[in-house]
Amino acid sequence: MLQQKVGRLGRAGLLMTLLMPIGRLDAAPADPPLVLNTNAPEHYTVQAGDTLWGIASLFLRDPWQWQDLWVSNEHIEDPHAIEPGDVLSLVWQHETPTLQAAEQGDVTLSPTLRRGPLQAAIPAIPQAQIAPFLRQHRVVESAALARAPYVVASDAGRLLSSVGDTLYSTGLERNTGTYHLVRQVAALSDPLTEEDLGIFASDIGRASVNSGLSSEGLSALVVTQARQEIRLGDRLLPAEEEMVQAAYHPQVPAVLIDNAQMIAVASGMAQIGALDIVAINRGARESLRKGDVLVIQQRLPPVEDPLTAESVHLPDRRAGVLMVFAVFERASFGLVMEASRPLAVGDTLRNP
Repeated sequence: MLQQKVGRLGRAGLLMTLLMPIGRLDAAPADPPLVLNTNAPEHYTVQAGDTLWGIASLFLRDPWQWQDLWVSNEHIEDPHAIEPGDVLSLVWQHETPTLQAAEQGDVTLSPTLRRGPLQAAIPAIPQAQIAPFLRQHRVVESAALARAPYVVASDAGRLLSSVGDTLYSTGLERNTGTYHLVRQVAALSDPLTEEDLGIFASDIGRASVNSGLSSEGLSALVVTQARQEIRLGDRLLPAEEEMVQAAYHPQVPAVLIDNAQMIAVASGMAQIGALDIVAINRGARESLRKGDVLVIQQRLPPVEDPLTAESVHLPDRRAGVLMVFAVFERASFGLVMEASRPLAVGDTLRNP
């Protein structure tokens, strides 16, 4: 039975660093007590490819509480240091479930963890799900993108350009250095208030200024990277190195997150599933943080009362779990960690 569980562990995960809440002072509900799964194993041997989220989902009904499973546990000084082969045992301390670790292949509990190479440690989630996306996508203020310089021409009159081609632009902030080439994916707006939340933009390449070909009022740039063919009108933003965090720690939001919804999906598909990336209509302004976990809710269609023929509105049903991994001022990106049924833009989000 344990072997069947092992195969499910690689489905989800996440990597994030805890940020302090800012802005609103609304108090979030207190963390609920840990609830074990009815079929939680007594022992589990960590496997290659496991994630902390996946291991926690074996034991807990709500895997975002994984850190509480290790709290005050002298046997697991740092859960990020567990490695394939470590044996985890579920025990009770003061009527609270905790995990204890034994050395590889040893069923006797040890007071310390074996330390191995850093790359062998079990991550909270697979970094590969997030890092490439963050390097290629962002939310930009609408006015800032509208003011940004753009490609007005290319050498030899080409409509589409690629690596090695020369582009021309006006209005660059500096006539040296490197610029991101950016294209709008979607304009984001709040579905309830219609407030402009910014532009979901894709980084399609980079170009470096060639001062030797530039003239007064017209800057020349040579394309150095291209993920797509570059078009006239694509915008130019000063290049900044994207700092992708090494680890993300799922957590309950510090404040109550109201009226949150999924408003766009990165893949452009109509249906959303586990490990899809979505944009949501809440950000730093609402004190949302990297690592915050939100429950995805779906509204059921009304039904007719069989006796009165009146319309009856059913309560929303839980359909999945999402974790925020990038926070902008008025919008954020999240990774769908679990999906029990097909999801869609417009599904609502709430605190766990």
